[in-house]
Amino acid sequence: MIELVSDWYKRHFSHPEAMLLVVLLVAGFVLVIFLGDMLVPVLAALVIAYLLEGSVHYLETHGLSRIVAVAIVFTVFLTILAFLVIGLAPIVSRQLTNFVQDLPRMISQWRELLLRLPETYPNFITTPQIDEVINTIRSEISVLGQSALTLSLASIPIMVTVLVYLILGPVLVFFFLKDKNELAAWLSAFLPKDRRVLVEVWHDVDDQIGNYVRGKVYEIFIVGSVTYASFALLGLSYAPMLAVLVGLSVIVPYIGAAVITLPVAVAAYIQFGGGADFNWIMVAYAIIQALDGNLLVPLLFSDVVNLHPIAIIVAVLVFGGLWGFWGVFFAIPLATLVKSLLKAWPSRVDVEAEAAPT
Repeated sequence: MIELVSDWYKRHFSHPEAMLLVVLLVAGFVLVIFLGDMLVPVLAALVIAYLLEGSVHYLETHGLSRIVAVAIVFTVFLTILAFLVIGLAPIVSRQLTNFVQDLPRMISQWRELLLRLPETYPNFITTPQIDEVINTIRSEISVLGQSALTLSLASIPIMVTVLVYLILGPVLVFFFLKDKNELAAWLSAFLPKDRRVLVEVWHDVDDQIGNYVRGKVYEIFIVGSVTYASFALLGLSYAPMLAVLVGLSVIVPYIGAAVITLPVAVAAYIQFGGGADFNWIMVAYAIIQALDGNLLVPLLFSDVVNLHPIAIIVAVLVFGGLWGFWGVFFAIPLATLVKSLLKAWPSRVDVEAEAAPT
């Protein structure tokens, strides 16, 4: 048994680049796990700069200098950020507040609707069961109200933190874009000259992750916009809030759409009941999900990520459990990174094959 383990270790970890990969992976995980909260602005700015680099490179290939290209892309980024912070965020916040305030009225409507079930299905549902469900919901809402009160009391430090992030983040994004070459050269100085595997992994991951993340941002915007237009046209209340939720749900494949179906159905049923308007809302939502899965996703992500659905779900659970929202958002890119590392991992067999005379 010891010999077997020793042979496996020599086969996969005898190459210097293999040990370098192990050190880099361990250092990266330790850095994010223990210092992730403090480095949130830096990591977020790094991700945003990575997304914007494609646009900067495109402008450079059309004859603009890097500083001019960075200035144009950064101005567009600030415009979008200002719209999200000044335009969209207050609307969604107001909608969420109204939704919480409407919860008691919704509970009363739910109770009236649910009390009809024992009359229709007396052998399966009883009135005491309905009352128990209503009481459970009311207790959960009470806990939600207390949490909201606690959050409001602590809102000043939170607002200060958000304000600092809103100022510090764009500044970091600008310098990451402007000084990209200098930062890359500085980082390369700490790596060994013989880094064939690292270069191979980077080129493989850069193509796939870059296209995936940019495509996911486009997908969130398109799905959210179409959802808002559809729900607003059909007269559904809380259309902006639900559109944001539906747009963000595409971050988690397979799971997100299924989870967001419930709030959409509840909001539509409470407002319209079980009539034709409710059916139209659900039909519109189903069409949006169908077009997203069968038209938009193949168009944006064709041949970008080749992962089995089980691997995607496991990646979402693992990385989401480790790093929360950002772990969920980057679950598929991180799974792609793991796949590329395993594919390019140097072994003793590879070294012997390279050293063999031709």
